[in-house]
Amino acid sequence: MTTDQATALPPGTRSVGGARRDPAPPRRARRARRRLVPWFFVAPAVAFFVAFLLVPIGYALYLSFRGLRVEGSGAYGRRVEGFIGLDNYTAVFTDAEFLAGFGRLLGYGLIAVPCVLGLALLFALLLDTPRVRFAGFARTAIFLPYAVPGVIASLLWGFLYLPSTSPVSHLARELGGGPLDMLSYPTLYFSLANIALWSGVGFNMIIIYTSLRSIPSEIYEAARIDGASERTIALRIKVPLVAPALVLTGLFSIIGTIQLYSEPATLRPITTTISSTWVPLMKIYQEAFMNDNLGGAAAASVVLAVGTLLVSLVVLRFFQRRTFGGDA
Repeated sequence: MTTDQATALPPGTRSVGGARRDPAPPRRARRARRRLVPWFFVAPAVAFFVAFLLVPIGYALYLSFRGLRVEGSGAYGRRVEGFIGLDNYTAVFTDAEFLAGFGRLLGYGLIAVPCVLGLALLFALLLDTPRVRFAGFARTAIFLPYAVPGVIASLLWGFLYLPSTSPVSHLARELGGGPLDMLSYPTLYFSLANIALWSGVGFNMIIIYTSLRSIPSEIYEAARIDGASERTIALRIKVPLVAPALVLTGLFSIIGTIQLYSEPATLRPITTTISSTWVPLMKIYQEAFMNDNLGGAAAASVVLAVGTLLVSLVVLRFFQRRTFGGDA
């Protein structure tokens, strides 16, 4: 190709070995494609987040401001669904049974949360000790109850709590005593907490144990050289270093306590102590599907969700400075 022919090519067109090549894509177009590639990969997650989280939350907020109101007067009045403002929220905060459910949650949580975290930490420390035997089997055995669904676990323990089928009550009768009613006050709180204890210790233990295994072994070796015993290492080194994991598991346990539903709902048919509105989630279910009060149930759900968020923020704020070493 002559010099005149090369100069006659369009701007941006290059010639290789006498063949004509198309102009290279503009630099701005390449940059735009690079910016779009990450959005292409996160688009499915964003779509699911919007469809299954933001849209339901928005719809619940919409329902919480709607309800039945009377239009007209006298014999010609009729009930229609429409905007009622904050009436649903006023009804929630003045509902004595709904507020009493939070009191029951508090009694349950004061037993369940410390016991679950304490046993999970104890088992994790025991499994992390040097030369422990059958560690793999022990981890599996402790974690296995977590794989059992909460409804099935409640049914299993329910049969153990019933005086007519409980082996403990049978043993008490054989010894000359009476049957033990594990589903009456105040033992009801301990019975429900025991179900949470049985199923929740393994999950929390795995989180704490994984955190323990990430600690460099050189720290333990230096402590042993200085004469520290295994007990001192556990209390003075291991526990402070796994404090973030303890805060995380504690937060999970508190949220699980606020969301308590399957255990009391499953045990309710076999005892008269547990009412249909015993905890807030049972009250919300009653309003939505039994009383056909979707607006009131939506308002109660919003209150419960906001309360859960506030409790989580307070817990994180309380432990953040001493555990994570920084401000929010």
